[in-house]
Amino acid sequence: MNRSVHRAAHQVMVLGVDSPIGLAMIRELGRHGVLVHGIGRSSRSLGLYSRYIASRHVRQDGDEALLAQLLGIAEATGCHWLMTVSEGDICWLQRMRERLAPAVVALVPEALPMARVLDKATTIAAAQGLGIATPETWSWPDLAAMERALPGLSFPLVLKWSHPARVQVKLDEIGVACEKALYVHDAAQLRAYLELVSPVGELPLVQRFYPGYGLGQMAYMAGGTALLRFQHRRIAEWPPEGGFSAVCESVGLDAHHDLFERSLELLRRLEFSGPAMVEYRFDPQTRQAVLMEINGRFWGSLPLAYHAGAGFVWTAYAVGALGRTDTVQPAYRAGMRCRYIVPELKRLLRITFSPGKIQNRALKFSPAKEWLGFLAAYVDPRTRYFVFEVGDPLPFFSDLWFALTRRWGP
Repeated sequence: MNRSVHRAAHQVMVLGVDSPIGLAMIRELGRHGVLVHGIGRSSRSLGLYSRYIASRHVRQDGDEALLAQLLGIAEATGCHWLMTVSEGDICWLQRMRERLAPAVVALVPEALPMARVLDKATTIAAAQGLGIATPETWSWPDLAAMERALPGLSFPLVLKWSHPARVQVKLDEIGVACEKALYVHDAAQLRAYLELVSPVGELPLVQRFYPGYGLGQMAYMAGGTALLRFQHRRIAEWPPEGGFSAVCESVGLDAHHDLFERSLELLRRLEFSGPAMVEYRFDPQTRQAVLMEINGRFWGSLPLAYHAGAGFVWTAYAVGALGRTDTVQPAYRAGMRCRYIVPELKRLLRITFSPGKIQNRALKFSPAKEWLGFLAAYVDPRTRYFVFEVGDPLPFFSDLWFALTRRWGP
């Protein structure tokens, strides 16, 4: 490591450069002249191959080892600022603030507002107080309460954990994946799943299903003020019935204006500061938007905001590290699309060869039409990519190489 090079005015550590989110953070900060010290879970982590990386580090296991690693990077480079990606790492850094200070300052939300955002019941209650449509929701203390409610339910229903981070470990212990959303189509499926997860000690929330597509309204909040706004809609999702973006499109701020104002008021009501996405299910037929959740962190489709010119990562650094609040809302590019090729391909393969695995049985797709759209997007001038970028191609090719060696290597 060249200490003289790395001791620069603008530099930051990024913990969690394994995904397109971390890669987009590196690229955006690098384009603003910030030196980035990337920390990934392995030497194959996507972001470690970006041209904008100043130093590369493999994350140490265990709290004490990771603390020592972060403090060591700070001492070696003179870098005092730290950003991260996942909710788990955000919560960990909140707990470790005092042990890291003053050498390392984590640019993450405060613990109490973050806890409010993560708790779906708290979010729903706050949204209802603002007149935001929320999903009809049932929360049962035990299986007996579920049995009593069954006669009044109509299917399909969607199951979600109120606080995923709280139950993750217990679900792992019983060998059950922590699904973002799980569809059930009849009482037998509902009963079977709730019986399966009952050892966790709490049951997931059960919500009515709402048709439409994902609409995300993003803001960087500072002291109740939205310094930056952006919104997008999901064109294609993985899994096909709804999950995260495989293809998404930027939407101008002239659309959904009233809803966006309520989204900002919701974040104020929760006293949240930092980057956040308020996620809705929007039905274009009825024009109804129903709140799904809030992500109090950089979201999965961050590469779209980066490509469209809505600089959330730079704003977070400018506010947290430089103390600037004079940012100006950019005229970002509406109608730009961003593709995450691997989930997009998985989606197409399921539609083509395993349509019976699509949990929402009301969804009907034309495989030929979907494949034609997939190929046509390669020559669409609006298209950008979650991983590939002409000016920074190595992450894409390294990821492709590692994928091939995992599949066919020794």
